[in-house]
Amino acid sequence: MADQVQVGAPPADKVVVVPDVPLAEKPPVAAAAAKEPPPVPESEEEKPVKQKQVEDAEALETKISDAVPDGDDEEKVPQSGHYKEESTRVADLLENEKKAVEELKVLVREALNKHEFGGFAMPQQQQQQQQQPKDDSAKEEPKAEAVTETVAETKEESIAQAETGDDEENVATATVRSDAVEDDGAKTVEAIEDTIVSVSASVQPEQPPEAASKEPSDAKPNVEGKDAETVSNKVLPQEVSIWGIPLLADERSDVILLKFLRARDFKVKEAFTMLQNTIRWRKEFGIDELVEQDFGNDLEKVVFMHGFDKEGHPVCYNVYGEFQNKELYQKTFSDEEKRQNFLRWRIQFLEKSIRKLDFSPGGICTIVQINDLKNSPGLTKWELRQATKQALQLLQDNYPEFVARQVFINVPWWYLAVNKMISPFLTQRTRSKFVFAGPSKSAENLFRYIAAEQVPVRYGGLSKDGEFGNTDAVTEITVKPAAKHTVEFPVTEACLLTWEVRVVGWEVNYGAEFVPSGEDSYTIIIQKSKKVGCSEGEVVCDNFKVGEPGKVVLTIHNPTSKKKKLLYRLKTMPASA
Repeated sequence: MADQVQVGAPPADKVVVVPDVPLAEKPPVAAAAAKEPPPVPESEEEKPVKQKQVEDAEALETKISDAVPDGDDEEKVPQSGHYKEESTRVADLLENEKKAVEELKVLVREALNKHEFGGFAMPQQQQQQQQQPKDDSAKEEPKAEAVTETVAETKEESIAQAETGDDEENVATATVRSDAVEDDGAKTVEAIEDTIVSVSASVQPEQPPEAASKEPSDAKPNVEGKDAETVSNKVLPQEVSIWGIPLLADERSDVILLKFLRARDFKVKEAFTMLQNTIRWRKEFGIDELVEQDFGNDLEKVVFMHGFDKEGHPVCYNVYGEFQNKELYQKTFSDEEKRQNFLRWRIQFLEKSIRKLDFSPGGICTIVQINDLKNSPGLTKWELRQATKQALQLLQDNYPEFVARQVFINVPWWYLAVNKMISPFLTQRTRSKFVFAGPSKSAENLFRYIAAEQVPVRYGGLSKDGEFGNTDAVTEITVKPAAKHTVEFPVTEACLLTWEVRVVGWEVNYGAEFVPSGEDSYTIIIQKSKKVGCSEGEVVCDNFKVGEPGKVVLTIHNPTSKKKKLLYRLKTMPASA
């Protein structure tokens, strides 16, 4: 039972007055992106750069995520520059980019017509049909040439005979005969050509007596049948789908082609080659069959989807520390077969997530990757390194431009050295998507991109099963060092008030009380002020049944020398509930 004391208003260095409850709820973040869920850490295109770009990479790493003005002596972590996601609408592209899209579509259309995707070849019967007209014309040409040669030989023989004669009469006769032969030869060529045409038109194939005895009306279906057979032999363009989207079928296909173009800096031929290789790999890897396989749920804590960021992108969490579990590690990486099984599971997870994205122009078709490096096995686990390296290679070769941002949290000291080594070999566009944060700044950096109600409790947010959902808005406030902060919830009528409170890292004093509006009423202590350590309850959930007008006051006292992030939200229900 709550204690009753006659006290005045609680002292406070700073007071936040919350408008009269019930508070208006923030529009759901997930509603804007309800179509899109889970994937896997996916690596962007990494291309070697020249030595002079190393200086640019070092210059880029000037923004510090773990700067500690409040006394935190944790090692500073370099952070990349800001990345702005490009438009997926063709109309928003530059002229040279629009031209590249059209050129790539032409190449894709030609490949579909020739059945060149995925190792398919045009059927031999169709090739013979296309070559047959050329073969027929080639057969007719020798006939005409033979006639011409015959005429020429006749003319030469006549002239030779005339030259061997003894008198002028023979010469004249030979000349006349030569002229006649020349005229006759020309006529003969014309006659033979006419004969060829007339014969080909008039000669009919021999028919059995039974067929000859049939009435002419019976021949009509045969002609129609031959036409139908010709039509059926005509091969239609190849139909190829990727991530559930048929190529060149509608404007969603343009969004996919844009991914391949951007991965290859709008070099059309290179983008087309990458697309061909991806389609061939998907067929060889058996992607359509893979998505239907059951790999169990042993790895569901290693990679999982949870919530959306502030722009509506689905968020994928990759928790490498789970592999500290020796049993799980051995079950996943102990031999080549198990490593291949892990790779196939990883690809399946990503494939299922991508197929839920929105590929319409302007839709959300990328994912935010959160990589938790806390307790990560690091570089000492050879099997994990090999499996991860192989997975990253497949992802960057066959899944271009599917990462909106890569956020690394709980970054250990050794990862900084690794990042400095690999950074010069990444494109500036890829580096601009990277964000790094050490343990003390992880939650703060997540809140820059993801609302607190969408962040899991284990990472500093309020997203969990219980009274509140991911669409219930959370208020964020920074409590200064050695300061007291109060939050007031005014109430004008009887109701049941419920709230959740969390201070990231805690190590503060928390208390709650109800102060009635009436002068003769008593202040009711809901929660005596007590110190909440970081090891105690992650989230405090309280409620109070209000019977008269007044206000609920929450008090947070931060005795430390560091700033603290305060999160809270509340809801009301009728008193009858």
